[in-house]
Amino acid sequence: MQDDTLFCIPAFIQNAMSPSASLRKNGNSRSNSYTKAGAAVNPVDDDEELEYSTPEEYFSSEEEEEEEYGTTPSSSSSSSSSSAAKKDHPVADLRKVPIVTSPCKLDRQAGSGKDDNRSKTGIHVSLFDLFKGFCPGSDLTKFQLPPQFNLPKSQLQAYGESVYCCDQDLLGMCAAAASPLDRFLAVIRWHISTTRPAPFGRAPYNPILGETHHVSAGDLNVLCEQVSHHPPVSALYATSESKKLQLLWWHQAVPRFCGNGVEVTILGQRHLNLLEHEEIYETSSPKLHICFFPISGNEWVGNTTVRCVKSGLEASISFKGKGFFALHGSSNKVSGKIWDISTKRILYELNGSWDQVVTLKNKASGKISTLYDAQATIVDIHSPIIENLEGTSSMESVNVWSALTEALVNGESAQKMRETKRRLEEAQRELQQKRLASGIVWSPKYFRSTKEGTWVWHDESMDVPHAPLVVR
Repeated sequence: MQDDTLFCIPAFIQNAMSPSASLRKNGNSRSNSYTKAGAAVNPVDDDEELEYSTPEEYFSSEEEEEEEYGTTPSSSSSSSSSSAAKKDHPVADLRKVPIVTSPCKLDRQAGSGKDDNRSKTGIHVSLFDLFKGFCPGSDLTKFQLPPQFNLPKSQLQAYGESVYCCDQDLLGMCAAAASPLDRFLAVIRWHISTTRPAPFGRAPYNPILGETHHVSAGDLNVLCEQVSHHPPVSALYATSESKKLQLLWWHQAVPRFCGNGVEVTILGQRHLNLLEHEEIYETSSPKLHICFFPISGNEWVGNTTVRCVKSGLEASISFKGKGFFALHGSSNKVSGKIWDISTKRILYELNGSWDQVVTLKNKASGKISTLYDAQATIVDIHSPIIENLEGTSSMESVNVWSALTEALVNGESAQKMRETKRRLEEAQRELQQKRLASGIVWSPKYFRSTKEGTWVWHDESMDVPHAPLVVR
C-alpha cells in the first residue's frame, strides 16, 4: 500500500533497531565513530537550535559527536582497537555494507487476472492460527508477527519504493504536460503506479521512531522519516529542482481483523505540488485487504480521489477485489470517472487493472486510449545502491535493520532471528525508559506536526539534498 508501501501491515512489528555504524559531526569537520558488533545505534535528540547556511550542512548535522544515550565500545581495548582499525583501513572496510533488498515489483506478464500474488504454499494456515484469538473489528496496531513473517526491509523502504522505483519518470511527466487536463491525467497515471504488489504472508519491519530512508533517483530526492510510533505515522517528502515539483506524503496504517483476514485502512494525505504551474494535487490511498480464506492473497480495495482545485478537475478511482468470499470476479480491477468540478460534467471514464492496463474513454468522442501500462512501469525496477556508505546515517533504514535483514536473507534459524529481533526491541525499550526518566520529549528532525493533526516538511524553502543511496 504500506501504504505499500505503504503496504502489508506496517504497524504489526514492534519498533526495534539493528547494530550499525554511527556517523557523527565534530565541530565543523565530519569524523567517523563506529559501534561494536551488536551495539545499538540510538536516535539523536536535538535540543539546541543551530543555524545552517545550506541544506547539505543541515542534513550532515544529523548525528552529533556525543549522543546522550549512544552505545559505543566501553573498554579501553575496544577503543584502541577501533583507533588502530581507523588508521589502517578505509571506511568501507570498517563498515560492513548493509543489504538493500529488491523492490516489490510486478512479474513480467504476471498481471492476467489470475491472482498471481496469491499463496500456493499453505502459509495462510499459519497466519490464521496467529489471528484465531481475535474478534472481527479488533485493532491489530500493536500485534507482533514472528520475524519469519517479515519481508527483509523496513516499511519506510517499501514506502519510498513506490515513489523512486519506476521504469518511467511519471512525476516528471506530471510537471512537463502542456495543459491542465494533460497534467491531471498524468497525475492519475502516477497515482495508479503507486499501487504495488504486496507479497502475501509477509510484512516489512515496523520502523523505529526517528528512522529515516534517503534515496535519489536522477534529480528526484526522496526522504522518509518515522515521525510517530503511537500511532505509527510515516512521512515522505520528495523534491526535483529541474522539474520544479514537491511531493508531501504522510500516512498512518490502521489494521483491523475482519473475520476472514485483515483490512488495513491508510489514513493521511498526499500532496503533489507542481510549482511552475502553481497547481496542488490531493490524492488518497486505497485499503489493503489480506485474505486468509477461502482463497488466500492480498487485494487493494476501496475508493480513492484525485483533486486539483486550480484546474477545477476531480476524479474518483475505485480499486476492486473479489469480495468477502473471493469466489467470483477478478482481482486488481480499477474503474473511475473524471469530471469538471464546476459543471459536474463527466469528461472521461477509466477501466482496467492496476497490474495490467488501464484505459481511458473520452465521453465526448468515444475514443479509447491507454492511460497506464503496468508492464512498462513497475516491472524492470531496481533497488537503490549505496553510492556513499560514509554518508549514510546511523538511522538510515538499511543500517538500522542490517542484522535482521542479513539473518532473513541468509536463511538463519527462526531461533536466531527471534534473538536478533529481541535484542533490537530491548534496545528501543531501554532508550524510551531513559527518555522518560530524563523528561526528554522526542521530536522528528525533518517533519513537524500542525494544529490540524497533519504533518509537513520542516522547511519548505529547503529541498531534499542528493542522497547516499541512489537508483540507477
